[in-house]
Parts: sequence; C-alpha cells; structure tokens
Amino acid sequence: MEPRDHAIGRSRGGLTTKNHLVCDGKGRAVAFILTHGQTADTSMLADAFEQIRVPGKAGRPRTRPDRVMADKGHPSKANRVWLRERGIAATIPE
Repeated sequence: MEPRDHAIGRSRGGLTTKNHLVCDGKGRAVAFILTHGQTADTSMLADAFEQIRVPGKAGRPRTRPDRVMADKGHPSKANRVWLRERGIAATIPE
C-alpha cells in the first residue's frame, strides 16, 4: 500500500496519478495539483483554481482569471455555479 502523499491510486489503466493543471492564455502553468488516478477531474476544478497566485507589478497577486476554457471533464453544475459566483466566464463543452 502506497502512502497517501504519493498520489498513486487505481484507475482503469492500473496504478496511476492525475495532474490537474491551470495554465494562462500563453500556456504557462499557474497552478498544479497531483492526485490519485481515480480522482474525478470535475471534483478538482475549484481546488486547482484556489492555488492560483500570479504576482503583478504592484499590489496583491492575481487569484482569479477573467475566463476559463476547460475540457469536457469539468462541466458539472457545481463547477459552473462556483465560476459564476466568482464572476468568471466559462467555455466548457457539455
């Protein structure tokens, strides 16, 4: 049995991990979470976005994007509500 902090879990493909990555418009990583392979993509959207800290020239780091583009692994109603409550526009296929 692997320790919990190794993020190795069972999936259809066997023992796997999942990378939950948030990138900016230029493809640069701004947040990253590693989880067990059986963790659903849709359940990690809010957690991944809570990791965003983009420093600017002055003031507090930016923590919220203007728009989100996500793949069809993230279209849950809870995710759409979470984004809408924060004023973040979303493009997520059903």
